[in-house]
Amino acid sequence: MQDSPPQPAPDSAVGRGAASPPIAAWWLGRTAYRDAWDLQHRLVAARYAGRIGDQLLLLEHDPVLTLGRHSDPSHVLATPAELAAHGIEVIETERGGEVTYHGPGQLTAYVIVKLADRKLLVRPLVQALEAALAGTCADFGVEASPRDGFPGCWCDAGSRKIGAVGLRIERGVSYHGIALNVTVRLSDFELLDACGMPGVESTSIARELGKPAEPTTDSVARAAAVFAVALADEIGAQLDGALPPHADSDAARADLEALLAAPRGGPGAAVTT
Repeated sequence: MQDSPPQPAPDSAVGRGAASPPIAAWWLGRTAYRDAWDLQHRLVAARYAGRIGDQLLLLEHDPVLTLGRHSDPSHVLATPAELAAHGIEVIETERGGEVTYHGPGQLTAYVIVKLADRKLLVRPLVQALEAALAGTCADFGVEASPRDGFPGCWCDAGSRKIGAVGLRIERGVSYHGIALNVTVRLSDFELLDACGMPGVESTSIARELGKPAEPTTDSVARAAAVFAVALADEIGAQLDGALPPHADSDAARADLEALLAAPRGGPGAAVTT
């Protein structure tokens, strides 16, 4: 019998105020990787053209391995037959970083931000993402932090990796983002050298709390709500959009498509937490 998925700590701080310009958060629920990848490209083009504001996509993927543009394919340890048996596709992407696993029980967040409008450089944005990952873990009662020289978020003085960071910047606009293990099935990480680091141990919020659980979208949604607020605070942004548990992923996707279709979009609706 499995324990229930992790819950935020009682003193979870959601909905703190922040300065403008806003960033619109969208909870999209379970989304196929290629679908989200295409959506990111369209949002980046619209953001560069000035038709929309900054966007934050919050979602969960079906099992997939993605390769960064300079990654070493040998870090995929499973054979094509083994991957097929698991129903896992390998996709080469344009982001930075090495091979990464995405799957059920893991929060993936894509950050479409025009850096110059926020007076941000790439490294401070990476640091903000790492701090937001650590802050989200802390909200659930898990101690985690960045590790010098190794992007992402780590537990136990850097011995176990709980979150990954990988970005792409095109024409001054960021995309791709982070992955945070919430209730993800950790055995799937045996298929790869996570982030190109042989022997690295992957962990999750559920494991660190000693409450192993089957992957659930609800657990990812709870983490998404916390992460969105943490990131907005880190980059000094007003947070717009509907967050779980009040968000409707189908309505959010329809609204995103309408935003992209409009001659000039807006930042999104008022935040609900």
